[in-house]
Amino acid sequence: MGNHTQWDLKLDARLAYALMSIQAIKGVEFGLGYNVSNKYGSEVHDEIFYEKSTKRSLLTGGFKRHTNNAGGIEGGISNGEPIVARAHMKPIPTLKKPLRSVDLITKEPIEASYERSDVCAVPAASVVCEGMVAFEIARAFLEKFGGDSLDEVKRNYEGYLSNM
Repeated sequence: MGNHTQWDLKLDARLAYALMSIQAIKGVEFGLGYNVSNKYGSEVHDEIFYEKSTKRSLLTGGFKRHTNNAGGIEGGISNGEPIVARAHMKPIPTLKKPLRSVDLITKEPIEASYERSDVCAVPAASVVCEGMVAFEIARAFLEKFGGDSLDEVKRNYEGYLSNM
């Protein structure tokens, strides 16, 4: 799923856009992500192998990779490996020990007020992130295999699998 010819149809770009739309998310990475800039290509690229199988199943044979450094997406297209995305979230802006600030009216220094008692929004954000990724993958799936009914979508998907 995805597209390599158009910037706004690349699956990784669409997923990054969806994740970055969530409040407090400040970075998104796939696979090795930010770590690829410190490695050689031979340490990053996922080699392709072929395994013979007697069963006709995606899980028991065919083209395989022993690593998933790309996070399941290459050139904007899913490659059949699990999609691995990480979203990085900034800390909650209010603290028990307030930071310095400035009064908007008097322009005098003040301490920011303490208004909330939660200390971490990551658990809640992870649920939202999973939902956003699911929506975007479902959208890409329907673009590739879609139809006017669920039966037509199933037929299109099964036809795709039978040609592999």
